[in-house]
Amino acid sequence: MQLKINNLKFTINLKHIIAVCLTLFVANGILAQEIIDETPVVEKKVDTIKPTTNIKVDGVSAVVGEYIILESDIDKTFLQLKAQGGDPSAISRCQLFGKLLEDKLYAHHAIQDSIVINDAEIRSYVGQQLEQIKQQVGGDMQKVLDFYKKADEQSLRDEMFEINKAQKLGSEMQRKIIDEIEVTPEEVRQFFNKIPKEERPTFGTELKVAQIVIEPKPTQLEIDNVIAKLKAIKKDVEENGANFRSKALFNSDDPGSKKNGGALPPMNRARPRMVKEFREVAFSLQEGEISEPFKTQYGYHIILLEKIRGQEYDVRHILMIPEVAETAIQEAKDKIEETKKNIEEGTITFADAAREVSDEVETKYQGGQLINPATQDYNFELTKMDTEIYVKIQDLPNNEVSEVLVDRDEIGNVQFKILTVTDRIDEHEANYARDYLKIKELALNEKRLNAIAKWQEEKIQDTYIKISGQYRDCDFTNNWLKK
Repeated sequence: MQLKINNLKFTINLKHIIAVCLTLFVANGILAQEIIDETPVVEKKVDTIKPTTNIKVDGVSAVVGEYIILESDIDKTFLQLKAQGGDPSAISRCQLFGKLLEDKLYAHHAIQDSIVINDAEIRSYVGQQLEQIKQQVGGDMQKVLDFYKKADEQSLRDEMFEINKAQKLGSEMQRKIIDEIEVTPEEVRQFFNKIPKEERPTFGTELKVAQIVIEPKPTQLEIDNVIAKLKAIKKDVEENGANFRSKALFNSDDPGSKKNGGALPPMNRARPRMVKEFREVAFSLQEGEISEPFKTQYGYHIILLEKIRGQEYDVRHILMIPEVAETAIQEAKDKIEETKKNIEEGTITFADAAREVSDEVETKYQGGQLINPATQDYNFELTKMDTEIYVKIQDLPNNEVSEVLVDRDEIGNVQFKILTVTDRIDEHEANYARDYLKIKELALNEKRLNAIAKWQEEKIQDTYIKISGQYRDCDFTNNWLKK
């Protein structure tokens, strides 16, 4: 059974091919589409759009609602794809043009549906993109400007902002289309039964993996010192008018935000992204208030709440991570080696040892069992596992304990791990009972794709679309020409 995805199959395949062109600077800032109602090029009313003398008619490949696609957009996307190591020959010009049409259709209707995009968040993201691009050329902004043929940094930022905003509008529109789509167990059963036996998917070798993690701990004295430093910063800002941004720049251990004075992307009550402890403190503050020091898995923080805008909170923070002594690192190493020995000698089971000594709260109460974030079950496809773990366990017999693995957490602190395979399922044809969660995901994806296809079909008919020149001869799956 072929999944009914129309040209969406191309859309999905193309995404990984041109992903590099649509992440850092979204095609590296080369796609120069602009919203028409912000330029003199096209009249604002969609039903009366006409090109003016300010634009070359043969330079406009298409108009989709309030957006235009220029001929140069397609050319430069191909150049960027090639520059990033992609194979432009694998994608036809018509296919890429169709993808751009879809992107603009989403963005146009996001505006019509009054989807709100946070400009501050986009600017923050642009700043991060620009920093990453600068790092690729040794930190030289002039090299960046020369590469993108921009006279100054602000014009580059402005163009990056418009491109990222249009992309964000499009992605939010897509999310809105599929956000509330779910599948019932009966729909999953019907989906599976429609697949001819000879066409049922094959799932690769899967493992259930458990781990025990021991983390070296800082001394209480070091923790107290960090808390005292954070309290002193809070007092200096509140009583002496010191600048919180400067304090973050010179004191924070968070490399991602310190260069921006501790600024984080806006926090949204409806779609929280930060860890629970951080959210609870941030959402309890008043504008201008600085929190007391508090702990998360990353270290110790203070937060400045700068502004509340409806559901969104603009915050800055300072993170300090207590130093861990070499003696504590050795103690952690000795502890996990002793735990491994006890398990191998049979004095304790792996699951009981995890519950007793593991420092990883997310797994210890399940006997160390890892949960696959993609499927929310305990099974991991062997070939899709983290490479370092894969090497350690690919040949590990069930219930044997791996060698001690030295790892680092999200903030770079050393950890010691041991792993075991609690179950192994060899490569097999999809089985409804055993593989229910994977089959459910396939059924949900098909339902979402069908919803998107239906939405596209309806919106194409309702939207002003004009395709020029050679592109009218493309063999589109979608009815862009409204024939």
